[in-house]
Amino acid sequence: MFTVPNLLSLLRFPLALLFLKEDMFYRLISLALAMISDGLDGFLARRYKQSSRVGTVLDPLMDRFFVFFVIGVLLSEHQLTLWQASTLLCRDFAVILFGFYLVMTDKLTTYRFRAIWCGKVTTFLQFLIFTGITLQYSIPTYFYALFVLLGVLALLELYLSKEDQRSFHST
Repeated sequence: MFTVPNLLSLLRFPLALLFLKEDMFYRLISLALAMISDGLDGFLARRYKQSSRVGTVLDPLMDRFFVFFVIGVLLSEHQLTLWQASTLLCRDFAVILFGFYLVMTDKLTTYRFRAIWCGKVTTFLQFLIFTGITLQYSIPTYFYALFVLLGVLALLELYLSKEDQRSFHST
Protein backbone atom coordinates (compact mmCIF):
# COMPACT_ATOMS: atom_id res chain seq x y z
CA MET A 1 0.00 0.00 0.00
CA PHE A 2 1.69 3.21 -1.21
CA THR A 3 0.57 5.91 1.20
CA VAL A 4 2.56 8.96 2.23
CA PRO A 5 3.23 7.50 5.73
CA ASN A 6 4.51 4.24 4.22
CA LEU A 7 6.71 6.11 1.74
CA LEU A 8 8.13 8.12 4.65
CA SER A 9 8.92 4.86 6.44
CA LEU A 10 10.62 3.49 3.32
CA LEU A 11 12.71 6.67 3.10
CA ARG A 12 14.79 5.39 6.03
CA PHE A 13 16.33 2.75 3.77
CA PRO A 14 18.20 5.18 1.48
CA LEU A 15 18.89 7.43 4.47
CA ALA A 16 20.72 4.51 6.10
CA LEU A 17 22.80 4.13 2.94
CA LEU A 18 23.56 7.86 3.02
CA PHE A 19 25.09 7.29 6.45
CA LEU A 20 27.82 5.27 4.70
CA LYS A 21 29.38 8.52 3.48
CA GLU A 22 32.19 9.37 5.86
CA ASP A 23 31.18 13.01 5.92
CA MET A 24 29.76 14.66 9.03
CA PHE A 25 27.31 16.82 7.04
CA TYR A 26 25.75 13.87 5.16
CA ARG A 27 25.54 11.79 8.30
CA LEU A 28 23.81 14.56 10.22
CA ILE A 29 21.36 15.03 7.32
CA SER A 30 20.74 11.27 7.28
CA LEU A 31 20.05 11.22 11.03
CA ALA A 32 17.87 14.34 11.01
CA LEU A 33 15.72 13.15 8.10
CA ALA A 34 15.40 9.67 9.60
CA MET A 35 14.22 11.18 12.92
CA ILE A 36 11.75 13.44 11.13
CA SER A 37 10.39 10.62 8.96
CA ASP A 38 10.09 8.38 12.03
CA GLY A 39 7.92 10.90 13.83
CA LEU A 40 6.00 12.10 10.82
CA ASP A 41 4.93 8.76 9.34
CA GLY A 42 2.90 7.70 12.37
CA PHE A 43 1.46 11.17 12.88
CA LEU A 44 0.28 11.39 9.26
CA ALA A 45 -1.11 7.85 9.31
CA ARG A 46 -3.25 8.67 12.34
CA ARG A 47 -4.16 12.20 11.25
CA TYR A 48 -5.32 11.20 7.78
CA LYS A 49 -6.61 7.75 8.76
CA GLN A 50 -4.05 5.98 6.57
CA SER A 51 -3.03 3.39 9.15
CA SER A 52 -2.62 -0.04 7.63
CA ARG A 53 -1.29 -3.49 8.45
CA VAL A 54 1.56 -2.81 6.03
CA GLY A 55 2.41 0.41 7.86
CA THR A 56 2.33 -1.18 11.30
CA VAL A 57 4.99 -3.65 10.12
CA LEU A 58 6.90 -1.36 7.77
CA ASP A 59 7.49 1.49 10.24
CA PRO A 60 9.21 -0.53 12.99
CA LEU A 61 11.00 -2.65 10.37
CA MET A 62 12.53 0.45 8.75
CA ASP A 63 13.35 1.88 12.21
CA ARG A 64 15.20 -1.29 13.13
CA PHE A 65 16.93 -1.46 9.74
CA PHE A 66 18.16 2.12 10.07
CA VAL A 67 19.39 1.66 13.65
CA PHE A 68 21.08 -1.70 12.98
CA PHE A 69 22.69 -0.32 9.83
CA VAL A 70 24.07 2.76 11.60
CA ILE A 71 25.32 0.63 14.50
CA GLY A 72 27.02 -1.67 11.98
CA VAL A 73 28.72 1.30 10.30
CA LEU A 74 29.87 2.75 13.63
CA LEU A 75 31.14 -0.66 14.77
CA SER A 76 33.10 -1.16 11.56
CA GLU A 77 34.66 2.29 12.00
CA HIS A 78 35.52 1.50 15.65
CA GLN A 79 33.42 4.43 16.87
CA LEU A 80 31.33 2.00 18.94
CA THR A 81 32.52 -1.00 20.90
CA LEU A 82 30.61 -4.26 20.91
CA TRP A 83 29.37 -3.71 24.48
CA GLN A 84 28.15 -0.20 23.61
CA ALA A 85 26.32 -1.53 20.55
CA SER A 86 24.80 -4.31 22.67
CA THR A 87 23.44 -1.81 25.19
CA LEU A 88 21.91 0.24 22.38
CA LEU A 89 20.00 -2.88 21.34
CA CYS A 90 18.66 -3.91 24.78
CA ARG A 91 15.12 -2.89 23.88
CA ASP A 92 15.32 -5.10 20.78
CA PHE A 93 16.57 -8.00 22.90
CA ALA A 94 13.60 -7.41 25.22
CA VAL A 95 11.15 -7.49 22.30
CA ILE A 96 12.69 -10.73 21.01
CA LEU A 97 12.53 -12.26 24.50
CA PHE A 98 8.88 -11.23 24.79
CA GLY A 99 8.22 -12.72 21.34
CA PHE A 100 9.65 -16.05 22.55
CA TYR A 101 7.38 -15.82 25.58
CA LEU A 102 4.34 -15.27 23.33
CA VAL A 103 5.29 -18.23 21.14
CA MET A 104 5.92 -20.54 24.10
CA THR A 105 2.60 -19.59 25.74
CA ASP A 106 0.76 -19.85 22.41
CA LYS A 107 -0.36 -16.20 22.59
CA LEU A 108 1.44 -14.81 19.57
CA THR A 109 -1.61 -14.92 17.31
CA THR A 110 -3.86 -13.10 19.78
CA TYR A 111 -1.37 -10.45 20.89
CA ARG A 112 -2.02 -7.02 19.38
CA PHE A 113 1.30 -5.31 18.75
CA ARG A 114 1.52 -1.58 19.33
CA ALA A 115 4.17 1.03 19.99
CA ILE A 116 5.50 1.12 23.52
CA TRP A 117 6.63 4.15 25.47
CA CYS A 118 10.08 2.67 26.21
CA GLY A 119 10.54 2.01 22.51
CA LYS A 120 9.93 5.62 21.58
CA VAL A 121 12.32 6.89 24.28
CA THR A 122 14.95 4.34 23.25
CA THR A 123 14.74 5.31 19.58
CA PHE A 124 15.06 9.00 20.42
CA LEU A 125 18.09 8.34 22.64
CA GLN A 126 19.67 6.11 19.98
CA PHE A 127 19.43 9.00 17.51
CA LEU A 128 20.91 11.29 20.14
CA ILE A 129 23.87 8.92 20.61
CA PHE A 130 24.38 8.60 16.84
CA THR A 131 24.35 12.37 16.51
CA GLY A 132 26.82 12.76 19.37
CA ILE A 133 29.17 10.18 17.87
CA THR A 134 28.89 11.84 14.45
CA LEU A 135 29.79 15.17 16.04
CA GLN A 136 32.72 13.35 17.71
CA TYR A 137 31.51 13.87 21.26
CA SER A 138 32.62 11.46 23.93
CA ILE A 139 29.51 9.66 25.20
CA PRO A 140 29.70 8.89 28.96
CA THR A 141 29.46 5.23 29.95
CA TYR A 142 26.42 5.81 32.17
CA PHE A 143 24.48 6.96 29.13
CA TYR A 144 24.83 3.47 27.63
CA ALA A 145 23.66 1.95 30.92
CA LEU A 146 20.41 3.84 30.44
CA PHE A 147 19.66 1.59 27.46
CA VAL A 148 19.91 -1.50 29.66
CA LEU A 149 17.36 0.04 32.02
CA LEU A 150 15.10 0.92 29.06
CA GLY A 151 15.39 -2.68 27.84
CA VAL A 152 14.20 -4.01 31.20
CA LEU A 153 11.39 -1.43 31.29
CA ALA A 154 10.39 -2.37 27.72
CA LEU A 155 10.06 -6.01 28.74
CA LEU A 156 7.95 -4.98 31.73
CA GLU A 157 5.83 -2.68 29.58
CA LEU A 158 5.24 -5.43 27.01
CA TYR A 159 4.26 -7.90 29.72
CA LEU A 160 1.89 -5.43 31.38
CA SER A 161 0.33 -4.54 28.02
CA LYS A 162 -0.31 -8.27 27.55
CA GLU A 163 -2.16 -8.26 30.87
CA ASP A 164 -4.17 -5.20 29.77
CA GLN A 165 -5.13 -7.02 26.58
CA ARG A 166 -6.20 -10.09 28.56
CA SER A 167 -8.46 -8.05 30.83
CA PHE A 168 -9.82 -6.24 27.76
CA HIS A 169 -10.65 -9.51 25.98
CA SER A 170 -12.30 -11.02 29.05
CA THR A 171 -14.80 -8.16 29.51
